[in-house]
Amino acid sequence: MSLTFGGGPLSRSAPATVNYTLSAPRHALFMQPFPRRVRAVLAGTAVLDTVQGRLLHETGLMPQLYVPTEDLRGGSLTPSDHTTHCPYKGDAAYWHLTVGGRTAENAVWAYPDPRPEASWLRGLSALYWDAADSWFDEEEEVRAHLRDPYHRVDTRPASVLVRVRHGDQVVALSGNARVLSETGLPNRYYFPPDDVRTDLLAPSGTEYHCPYKGRARYWHLRTGDRDLVDAAWSFTAPLSDGRDVRDHYCFLHDELEITTEPK
Repeated sequence: MSLTFGGGPLSRSAPATVNYTLSAPRHALFMQPFPRRVRAVLAGTAVLDTVQGRLLHETGLMPQLYVPTEDLRGGSLTPSDHTTHCPYKGDAAYWHLTVGGRTAENAVWAYPDPRPEASWLRGLSALYWDAADSWFDEEEEVRAHLRDPYHRVDTRPASVLVRVRHGDQVVALSGNARVLSETGLPNRYYFPPDDVRTDLLAPSGTEYHCPYKGRARYWHLRTGDRDLVDAAWSFTAPLSDGRDVRDHYCFLHDELEITTEPK
């Protein structure tokens, strides 16, 4: 994300604070090797297994894993009539993937005759993330997408007093909050449970999987006779980048006011 979003050098809003000029189209492509073994499993069978994966960074898009076509195995590939055209990469051909009696339609794509400026795509194929039941980076299961090597998550004790308010109701107030900085995203403040009106929170059932921080559980905020839907979230069993905010609460909703002031 740091290259292609949030003001990164390959984003549509590339920074002006540089001492160089990129001789590149408005839509840039940058491919590099992915350094670890990656597997994708469908119906209990590894249908992708590679140590030669490559990440394609593309303006405005999440990085996409491409692998040598021979590293797609364990199932049968049937040509599809579906095609798409990319003005930067060329015409994509698609294949259905069948394994264990299950078929993922148009699950695999490739550029058999890529544009000259993307000729390095020849011989590589990609598998849609949702076409597999699970993905593994080495022996760790990964959700949502592979981790981008240019993406960072840093957490520090906040140097300010942080307050969350809904109207006249103070929902959270803390001098011990943690500020989490994540590449391309605004800073977020995470509150220890003792500094939150947890009696106003009710589990919503919504979950979100972050490949860096882990699985987030969401909470409705009940004030008066209203519920603010999914107004807070927390990580109860985080991955390594979320351990510093384990069991802390973060708030975000259009009707909430989050302010800071000196301690």
